[in-house]
Amino acid sequence: MAPGWMQILLVAVVAILLFGGRGRISSIMGDMAKGIGAFRKGLKDEDKPADKDELVNITPKKDETKSSS
Repeated sequence: MAPGWMQILLVAVVAILLFGGRGRISSIMGDMAKGIGAFRKGLKDEDKPADKDELVNITPKKDETKSSS
């Protein structure tokens, strides 16, 4: 059975994405490695306790001008 035009188009798009442009695959792998490194650094930073100065209070303060009925 011969491949249809959709299969040929899909293979052509994948080939262009992988092999199109100079160093396309190496740049994709480099970006992936940077992302993994940033993820690992984030996990490592999460383990150390945060200083009190680094914490930010985001809890909204109660509006004391309103009187309760």
